[in-house]
Amino acid sequence: MSDATGAPGRKAVCWLCPHRCHLSDGQTGFCRARQNQGGIIRSLSYGLLTSAALDPIEKKPLYHFRPGSMILSLGSFGCNLRCPFCQNYTISQAGRDGFEGQQLPMDRTSPKEIVAAAQRLEETSGNIGVAFTYNEPLVGYEFVYDTARLLKEAGLAVVLVTNGQIEKAPWLHLLPYVDAVNIDLKGFTEEFYWKVTGTHLADVLETIDYAVNEARTPEGEHVWVELTTLLIPGFNDDDAQLHAECTWIREHLGPDVPLHFSAFHPSYRMMDVPPTPHETLTRARDIALEEGLNYVYTGNVHDREGDTTYCPNPECRAKLVERDWYRIIANRLSAGYGGNGHCPVCRTAIAGRW
Repeated sequence: MSDATGAPGRKAVCWLCPHRCHLSDGQTGFCRARQNQGGIIRSLSYGLLTSAALDPIEKKPLYHFRPGSMILSLGSFGCNLRCPFCQNYTISQAGRDGFEGQQLPMDRTSPKEIVAAAQRLEETSGNIGVAFTYNEPLVGYEFVYDTARLLKEAGLAVVLVTNGQIEKAPWLHLLPYVDAVNIDLKGFTEEFYWKVTGTHLADVLETIDYAVNEARTPEGEHVWVELTTLLIPGFNDDDAQLHAECTWIREHLGPDVPLHFSAFHPSYRMMDVPPTPHETLTRARDIALEEGLNYVYTGNVHDREGDTTYCPNPECRAKLVERDWYRIIANRLSAGYGGNGHCPVCRTAIAGRW
């Protein structure tokens, strides 16, 4: 994928993400997963897996998309961010030759083999589809796209967990084959985004805005979107930044987009920063609810209150989906409880894919 037609020794521009890497022949891009080969940008990670697991859908995290389901979750290598706090840095900051001189174990596969594996797990373990996650999946765009199309043809769900750093054209091309996406909104100042991740806030906001307000599946449905913000003490957890983020979400996306505030734990190049205090997550959730967001959660900590989905009707506030970590205690939105996507107490419609 490039703006060049292909010729040995010719430079090429990778159009996939806002970095728009200008690469000489043989040069690898910022993400470590794309390379100029003879004037054409090629994926280095196509069909290469570093990680695979059958995860609860809540682990993505997605709380309003088929709660209680299991999903085959796959990762490769590479990322177009340089977050010093990355939990999966050994694969996100790796290339095909490994991470800091150490080779990564990789399995080679194909889109058809992924679909077949997902179908086998559907029969044996209740798998609902495939989530592309762990590293940044969109740097392996071609494999994700090819696999997503086949998964949709097979009636399986397609989920993305992404940092949202992608240009609009490829994003538009992919989203019709995606059922749900969790997008990291890592902070809400340009200073934080540039200094900490090496990217721009405006780019991820455009990605989120398009996914929520414009994208449709072939059946005409909205793509389901949830957002996650990792709160890092002293970096992106001040009240002003939290108010600004929640106001933007309400005004641009509406109050029904779920927002997850996750706890930071020291990792990679941020070992000197303390873990996020539980009270910071509670404060952030309170701010988001005050700003008018209906569904706000806390993550990476044990918090039954912050894990529970409540009816947004202020005169009701019934507990609808109770969770303990990733385990569903009760789902009162299910047909078995008489909910069928509505609060069984007041009949308020609850946003999501139930």
